[in-house]
Amino acid sequence: MGIAGAICGDADAQLDSDGLRFSVDDVEWEYRRQAYLALNKPAGYECSHRPSHHPSVYSLLPRVLVTRGVQAVGRLDQDTTGLLLLTDDGQFIHRYTSPRKLVPKVYEVATRHSVDDRQLAALLSGVELHDEAKPVVAANCVRREERLLHVTVTAGSYHLVKRMVAAAGNRVERLHRIAIGGLALPPTLNPGEWTWLETAQLESLARSE
Repeated sequence: MGIAGAICGDADAQLDSDGLRFSVDDVEWEYRRQAYLALNKPAGYECSHRPSHHPSVYSLLPRVLVTRGVQAVGRLDQDTTGLLLLTDDGQFIHRYTSPRKLVPKVYEVATRHSVDDRQLAALLSGVELHDEAKPVVAANCVRREERLLHVTVTAGSYHLVKRMVAAAGNRVERLHRIAIGGLALPPTLNPGEWTWLETAQLESLARSE
């Protein structure tokens, strides 16, 4: 590791963290007490350190962040794309994955068939899912185009949006998460790219609480 242009081989060295910049493998980093990241997840990646059939989303991150121990805040299916948060802050993970927090997540949903008024009403009033004790209701559902919805949910059950749309009488062809809480997927973040979440973005995220 390099600090101020010099090699530092002392793992116990005491350093002032204010404004600290250092390099690892010739890549310069700014010191951050904790890591908060947004990744634009592409299709074909699993949110696991031990993926079964597809590459891991962690392969999209620099090695130093993986070594640091960042974890996905919840999961997206391998074929689902869009906003994925990652951090090494355990309390942050709990805050945004706890079912009690009801953090809204917004998905852009491309459907196989045209969405009619009956299907839209079903999603907004609640659909029956075989493994749920009561009907599951979308927090919001807006028809953007004939076969395109924006669906907001606050739960995080397995394949939830896909199962809800199926129960309403349609089928999801493409699922893309565009926002979590008050934080939207940055429009300049291309699939497979990641970025640090700065204070203003974390504050936007927190406005959902």
